[in-house]
Amino acid sequence: MDKFKAIFLAEAEELMVDLEKALLDFEQDLHNDHPVKEIFRIMHTLKGGGSMFGFEHVSSLTHDLETIYDGIREKKITPTKEILEVTLTTVDHLKKILHDPMLEEREHQLQQEIQRNKIKALLGDVKVVVAVAPEKPKELSTYYVLIEPIATIFKNGTNPLYLVDDVTALGEAFVMPDLSAIPTWAELQGDVCYTQFEIALATERPASEINDVFIFAEELCKVTVQLLAQENLLAHPAFLQPLQQKSLHAPGLGYDGMKALADALRTTAEDENTNAAKVNTKTTTGEKRKETSIRVSSDKLEELMNLVSELVTSQAQLSMIAGSNTIAALAGLSENMEKITRRLRDNAFSICLVPIETLVTRFQRLVRDLSKDLQKEISFTASGTETELDKSIIDTLSDPLLHIIRNSLDHGIESPSERLKNNKPAKGTIHLHAFHAGTHVYIQLKDDGKGIDPEKIRKKAIERGLLSPQATPSQKEILDFIFAAGFSTAEKITDVSGRGVGMDVVRRNIEAIHGEVSIESELGKGTIITLKLPLTLSIIDGMRVRVGNSDYIIPLSYVEKCFEMPTAKIKAEVIQRHVLDGELLPVINLHEAFHEPAPDQPITQIIKLKYAQFPVAITIDAIVGEYQAVMKPLGDLYQGQDEFSGATILGDGSVALVIDTDKLVHQLIVQQEKSLSYSH
Repeated sequence: MDKFKAIFLAEAEELMVDLEKALLDFEQDLHNDHPVKEIFRIMHTLKGGGSMFGFEHVSSLTHDLETIYDGIREKKITPTKEILEVTLTTVDHLKKILHDPMLEEREHQLQQEIQRNKIKALLGDVKVVVAVAPEKPKELSTYYVLIEPIATIFKNGTNPLYLVDDVTALGEAFVMPDLSAIPTWAELQGDVCYTQFEIALATERPASEINDVFIFAEELCKVTVQLLAQENLLAHPAFLQPLQQKSLHAPGLGYDGMKALADALRTTAEDENTNAAKVNTKTTTGEKRKETSIRVSSDKLEELMNLVSELVTSQAQLSMIAGSNTIAALAGLSENMEKITRRLRDNAFSICLVPIETLVTRFQRLVRDLSKDLQKEISFTASGTETELDKSIIDTLSDPLLHIIRNSLDHGIESPSERLKNNKPAKGTIHLHAFHAGTHVYIQLKDDGKGIDPEKIRKKAIERGLLSPQATPSQKEILDFIFAAGFSTAEKITDVSGRGVGMDVVRRNIEAIHGEVSIESELGKGTIITLKLPLTLSIIDGMRVRVGNSDYIIPLSYVEKCFEMPTAKIKAEVIQRHVLDGELLPVINLHEAFHEPAPDQPITQIIKLKYAQFPVAITIDAIVGEYQAVMKPLGDLYQGQDEFSGATILGDGSVALVIDTDKLVHQLIVQQEKSLSYSH
């Protein structure tokens, strides 16, 4: 029974978060019936579960609240701010007694009676029973997908079969490779791609998610995604059979050919009637699979990720052994294992990803309660909250985001009277926006407050000895002083902020998960704080390179282009400038930066990298190839080496450091600027 109680507790805590969110949504519009239905549904679930597992005090209190919202739904009780206030304080109390179900603490006993009396005062004699209708299931759509790789795609280290695998993973699919362009044996070139792929894909995902599969291969292949029908065409034999009969060496059907098959199904009434049951059965089965879920402990998920990480390392060893042997069967096995490992890795990642939405309710409640304490009118809005991040990153994000929001509430948003004087609405806003870009997630917190005065920060920095009075830093450099330990421009200390503890903690916590934080502000207009975060900390796609006697991993998301240059042109300086592709770029000599021996070879490889302010390039001896790096921490002895975000074990058992390119470039540029200032 204890096991089932633990399951109920975990579910109840999630329901409390959903309940709080529904209540805050209802507060924005007391005439909206949708949040009331959601509130009632959650309360009904809590009441039933509490009664079943012995949480009688939770069940009885929830029952009283449930009756109020039944009355609101039946238009027998008028919703008021007072009802919402009592409900929210009751929810706070319910969170506490979930862990004290017998009310053993005297404080909980007293609060239970207080909340019960408040509810009774609101309740009156209204008693209503409401049934909640089930939600309408989602429907499948069928898309035509054409993948046309460029002829030189293999030279970039990309396998188009992996792209096909990623598309088919989005739903039910039928793949038709087109081999009609393959020349005769005498004309065949082993490093040229002659194959394109047509796919009929039945999925509930939108077309945008299909296109997202090719986000890193936009220049390597042409992709066409077109809607065929808003149903699962692959469940119709009349649609599927012509696809199965197509010869591999015949030209593809094309969108028009597949569309004609789909149209023929709709015009044949007999086929529609015959196959409707099959479509419904298949769709229903798929949706039941989607809706069915099990609760898994976080410990088991962590163990799964650890095992997947070890599998990736073992796969690297297998690939190395297969590459050094001429056994055809071993090479085939290695390639198949690599495909399976890659799919397993992606599935394990998706299991461990959590939407940012799980944090938003806490922030809505914080803004609501704190704005009342500060006597300010502030609304909190959010967008892109469906964006997902690794659970370990989500757990670390809560405190930094709370610090930022508290600062915006206290220092950023003005009082209603001050805002009206400045021709602003009396109510201020704080908006959270999250979005994907490449392999990173960005979270922006924007307020429409008074902004940050750079001159005030400059004076404070000079006063604290952080800046020379003669210095002329940029606005970005001035705003960065906010992240200095103990730095504060607050004129008075409050319970909310002003002690200089907060923004330095934000930067430390974000950098601990290999993220970045930046500030933009305009005086009188507001402030935007942007967090740049990695999708996951466990495994990254990287490029393995060699410098001197050591191998390093560069995250693939930062690599832009590769060049070659005569070694004689490379100078014995850490940072130099060369013209690459018609553009003058700073080039970092990694041999000098890492104190590696200079190469004894005529040609030096150069990699152009993406950097926050401008593109830069680095010199290396050789590109070994693409590599899935299982990230390992460096340990306490290497905590000061910020230019490395971790290490990975290679297939031969040796260790390669993972370069944090942004921090490496920043450190070297700062060092160069300091040395130039000293020389003058």
